[in-house]
Amino acid sequence: MSRDLSINVHHVTRVEGHGNIVVDVKNGVLKKAELDIVEPPRFFEAMLKGRNFHEVAIITSRICGICSLGHQMTSLKATEAALGLEISEQTEILRKILVHGATFQSNVLHALFLAAPDFLNVGSVFPLVNTHKEVVLAALRLKRLANDMGEVISGRAVHPISIVPGGFTKLPTEQQLKELRERLTGEGMKDALFAIDVLASLADQIPQFERETEYISLYNDQEYGLYDGVICSSDAGLFPVEDYERITNEFVVPHSTSKHTRFSRSSYMVGALARFNNSHKLLKPKAQEVAQKLGLKAPCHNPYMITVAQMVEVIHCIEDSIDLIDVLLERGIKDEKPNQEPKRYGRGIAATEVPRGILFHDYTYNRKGQIVKANCIIPTGQNLANIDDDMKKLVPEILDEPKEAITKKLEMLVRAYDPCISCSVHMLDVTFEE
Repeated sequence: MSRDLSINVHHVTRVEGHGNIVVDVKNGVLKKAELDIVEPPRFFEAMLKGRNFHEVAIITSRICGICSLGHQMTSLKATEAALGLEISEQTEILRKILVHGATFQSNVLHALFLAAPDFLNVGSVFPLVNTHKEVVLAALRLKRLANDMGEVISGRAVHPISIVPGGFTKLPTEQQLKELRERLTGEGMKDALFAIDVLASLADQIPQFERETEYISLYNDQEYGLYDGVICSSDAGLFPVEDYERITNEFVVPHSTSKHTRFSRSSYMVGALARFNNSHKLLKPKAQEVAQKLGLKAPCHNPYMITVAQMVEVIHCIEDSIDLIDVLLERGIKDEKPNQEPKRYGRGIAATEVPRGILFHDYTYNRKGQIVKANCIIPTGQNLANIDDDMKKLVPEILDEPKEAITKKLEMLVRAYDPCISCSVHMLDVTFEE
């Protein structure tokens, strides 16, 4: 199609941070299609240098207000790996419940507050308060439940305070866990399944687009990999977490203050759809039923289906949280002190699946227990090259549509990845003048 088209969406809405969609088509030939990241860097890795291991996770939780638990959890695991701090099975189970709560809280926020307005052709969630009040109320209750899980187990929903290297400074009571279990099995599951029904009714609003790519996530053959596991590439197989730099291969591009990554191909995807494609057989039974109901089958190569995968994970997280609480209640909560006596000092690398994908923290400690080097590779940074590649394939396929329709599909594509742009920025362009 012989057509000129110029699109410049200055600061995509309903995402965290600042990014611009830029598309340029001349005489039917695509010249440019990219997501420009214009967010300024915050130097959080430099902030960690010289900090004692007791402080590090408190600082890293401030990287993001949405996924503060994910950064804190990955930070704790990296510190424990570096210092040889072992944790108890009880601590690990409590941490897994926290990861579940943080995952389904963020997934609900994205699917029902940020993405749903696109399916219903409104600009934000606010008009839905009048037209779809019950959906909004169900979403709010789910978010409150997830936040309460964080408060009960880690002392605070945002920037937790009781999870520390080696364990917890305060443990939940058995009564608190019983109350959480009751809410999860009752209103939590009811609201989540109601939201699933609503999403199923909107399935025809999800654009039909496919681009096969590489999917990278944590993989654990015992469970759906969120808290721990090895790195799984749909192209290349399994790798230890310590090989993360071999996988991520960060590089700088002119249009982004966040680095891009690549491994087997020009780009790869992380996040809910990548996790589903790699680990769908390990989902809890109800979650597998929901995936089938929503038409999500592995392998799925439609990035717009990330939102659907997120809601499938909501069901899984609720199911598995109930099972984990049952284990704790059967065994009884043991009064444990955190293990904070280092056995060694050196390098520690850890990965956790946060809502937007696999997150890596890499620390090196000196013999004073202070960080001398830190590296964090963020899920959104890993997705940026894949978003660009998606846009390069999408635009020529929809070039015969009106500019407004093309723009909306591009915005929906970016939003589908649920980018956390501020987390991802690691580069500063400095020009020296004599």
